[in-house]
Amino acid sequence: MLSYVIRRTLGMVPTLLVISLLVFLIIELPPGDYLSNQIAQLKAQGEAASIAKVEFLRKEFALDRPFWERYLIWLGAWPGPNGFSGLIQGNWGWSFEFEKPVADVVGTTLPLTILLNFATILFVYVVSFPIGIYSATRQYSWGDYGFTFLGYIGLATPNFLLGLIMLYLANIWFGLSIGGLMDPQYVDEPWSLAKVGSVLAHLIVPTIVIGTSGTAGMIRRLRANLLDELHKQYVTTARAKGLNENRLLVKYPLRMALNPFIADIGNLIPSLVSGSVIVSVVLNLPTVGPVLLNALKSQDQFLSGFILLFVAVLTLVGMLISDLLLAVLDPRIRLGARAGQ
Repeated sequence: MLSYVIRRTLGMVPTLLVISLLVFLIIELPPGDYLSNQIAQLKAQGEAASIAKVEFLRKEFALDRPFWERYLIWLGAWPGPNGFSGLIQGNWGWSFEFEKPVADVVGTTLPLTILLNFATILFVYVVSFPIGIYSATRQYSWGDYGFTFLGYIGLATPNFLLGLIMLYLANIWFGLSIGGLMDPQYVDEPWSLAKVGSVLAHLIVPTIVIGTSGTAGMIRRLRANLLDELHKQYVTTARAKGLNENRLLVKYPLRMALNPFIADIGNLIPSLVSGSVIVSVVLNLPTVGPVLLNALKSQDQFLSGFILLFVAVLTLVGMLISDLLLAVLDPRIRLGARAGQ
């Protein structure tokens, strides 16, 4: 098992390098960059002094160099101008729009983004697991039809509309402040039990809103997988031998049906981040979603590149977790090569 973990972890390194190259290529595809757009605007306004400053920044951050050299400097594998370091050295880059390091721009949003994604994934699995099992073991019952209907509503309802409804109901029924992940008085305050409680209370609405569509889809997948297993011959044979129904369900078909269920952990993270951008804007959530949207619109390449790479790292970590859980759940996954020999 330990060798499997080490091998799987080391395999993430070349994958992350390829992803970083694709991310840098994508953010370089649009013509020009943030500074080029600034130069065009300043020329139109006739501000020669500001143009000189922008040109200085282009040389300072190696934006006047070839593509491959800019990529290696951004990665930290090539010496940059004036000792400019890259991601490997811990320098996340410079945000031209905010005029400060990327670390200062996203420093407070990264932990809240991770917390929100963790809470949403936990919500998706805690809710969909029992409902999926219930719907599969009681096929065509009133409960199955009811959960199916609710699932279709969850898939069809836009997240931002559901967010507005939930915000209104949370404010009317529970007195929660509208938007954000904490009460306004805790924004600039140090962390305390009261601030943690405020964050947990404000997590309820965005977690439900962002996780609704994922929960509905997960219920349908688990139900379909479990129904497929329940109709196989080994289940019929086990029933004929008098095996207890609950023990039969847990020991064989449920374990087999959980493989795709657990494998979706890595796929959930990018869909949650991308699907929560509009929701974060509507709910005024301090996550990386709105920051990424503004960075892409303004072509702030270092900021947008780091956020995209951060999402990729979260995805790889989620896939690693799912692979480890699958290896624990199904020994054939980690012993397949040895068994083949």
